[in-house]
Amino acid sequence: MPRELDFTGESGTLYRYHLHEDDRAPSPAGGNYLYVKMAGAEAKVIYAGETESLYRGLRSDWSEAREHGATDIFLRLNVTGDVRRAEKADLVAHYKPVMNTVSEP
Repeated sequence: MPRELDFTGESGTLYRYHLHEDDRAPSPAGGNYLYVKMAGAEAKVIYAGETESLYRGLRSDWSEAREHGATDIFLRLNVTGDVRRAEKADLVAHYKPVMNTVSEP
């Protein structure tokens, strides 16, 4: 299992995400997170999220993501809210994750 993966947004921008390990507490800083289903080396994005605190918001929809087959969580620190929201929108536009709705930014 890779510890880092690059995800490409609709814009062509590459975003490097790090595997969240359950035995380590996530940062209290803001960031983006992806719930993914790993199948060999392929990562299918189930949900793209952003939060002001990875520590508080990281697992907000994890139970539902597991129902959709998510196996892992990948994180990326992003303190600035505008940057987080733009990155999320870029990734949602490219991957069209099953849990992200059209009404989300």
